[in-house]
Amino acid sequence: MSNISGDHCPLAHDGQDVVKMAHGGGGRAMAQLLDSLFRPAFDNPWLERQHDGAVLDMPGSIAFTTDSYVVRPLFFPGSDIGAMAVHGTVNDIAMCGAEPQYLSAGFILEEGLPLATLRQVVESMATAARATGVRIVTGDLKVVERGKADGLYINTAGVGRVVAAHPIEPGQVQAGDRLLLSGDIGRHGIAVMAAREKLDLESAIESDCASIAAPVLALLNEGISVRCFRDLTRGGLASGVVEVAETAGLAAEVREADIPVREDVSAVCELLGLDPLHVANEGRFIAVVAPEDVDRAIAILRRHGVSEAAVEIGQFIEGSAGRVTAQSLIGGSRIVDRLSGEQLPRIC
Repeated sequence: MSNISGDHCPLAHDGQDVVKMAHGGGGRAMAQLLDSLFRPAFDNPWLERQHDGAVLDMPGSIAFTTDSYVVRPLFFPGSDIGAMAVHGTVNDIAMCGAEPQYLSAGFILEEGLPLATLRQVVESMATAARATGVRIVTGDLKVVERGKADGLYINTAGVGRVVAAHPIEPGQVQAGDRLLLSGDIGRHGIAVMAAREKLDLESAIESDCASIAAPVLALLNEGISVRCFRDLTRGGLASGVVEVAETAGLAAEVREADIPVREDVSAVCELLGLDPLHVANEGRFIAVVAPEDVDRAIAILRRHGVSEAAVEIGQFIEGSAGRVTAQSLIGGSRIVDRLSGEQLPRIC
């Protein structure tokens, strides 16, 4: 039997510029891919050391999070899996009251993925990281057989320096605190679904995928009494508010008329029988603040493009934990519950 282990395993030259199983084998093919694509894109001293991990100097408290991205299709109006992998993890760090600083990136690649597609995703990640001010300092690469990974999956983990003077979490929310929303909702979920299902819309609906760290840090740095942040990804606004209310042991009231939803998003939701409050976002968050800080907080949020349409939409009150009611557009009220099941699969 021929020896097929280690450096003796050849990289097939079949004229196709695609990911091959050898790219995940730990040999020359992987080294070539890392040196030609990943390290130049994520260029920084930690990667140049070519070590098993990154040693970081981070005094004080840190926030740490991780997330995996399996969206299909890989590219959709307004963003792609690469930028989303950076923004999603950066946003989770910011929700903890921390300044995002470092990310790891783990790639699971499918055999046959065009290297041009991989390069486009990696360059999008690099662009998003530079714009957000974070460094991708370590990572991992695996290759699976053709048909096993929808092209590619990405896992990112991140750490950041806590800047909040007190814990930013649902348990800090008090009755009377106000609920602020950073902008219009529902665009990301509709953009991904429209691209995946090839819906023939009159105009493209672009994802809201973006970093929300800047307005979050501005609120903290300018002394706003923030009790809690929550980004509104899977499950949308409804699930986000219900989750905070449950953990805080409070009820909440929201005014549906004050929740911004673009007309085109609303029309698609109505056509497909979706509730915009349940549709996913990738660049929207809620901030729960003390009532005396509402006006100042909204003014700060509106100085940033990603939150320029920030509004107050309701408040937390004494009542059954997790009970959220919405005053409807026609004057009645309804119970708002978290999303049941998976309404929009594979949106992140």
